[in-house]
Amino acid sequence: MSHQVVEGLYYAKTDEWIKVEDGIGTIGISDYAQDQLGDIVYLENIEKGQTLTRGEAFTTIESVKAVSDMNAPVSGEVIEVNEALIEDTSILNRDPYGEGWIVKLQLTDPAELKSLMTAADYADYRKE
Repeated sequence: MSHQVVEGLYYAKTDEWIKVEDGIGTIGISDYAQDQLGDIVYLENIEKGQTLTRGEAFTTIESVKAVSDMNAPVSGEVIEVNEALIEDTSILNRDPYGEGWIVKLQLTDPAELKSLMTAADYADYRKE
């Protein structure tokens, strides 16, 4: 089965994606990640205003199969949290690249994006 990879996003080896517009990064998990997790049942709350460091775990996603850390693909300050997900985590399974976004960050170091993969690189990385 091939997993959806969206063009124009950056990807981390830990299966997070980030879309950047005007210095604001929207972060979520990839289709591959949600598929591996299975039915997601819980997302640990994330505090607005929290400062994230690239590579650091900032929340936990629980599914029927596993508990998994979500790592920050870049550093920045959380300016928005997708509250809808706290109420209904199944959105992560249904629409990981759309309604299933998790947080928005004000990037502190846009140069960190260079350490991430393009859609094509990530698709190759996750080829089965």
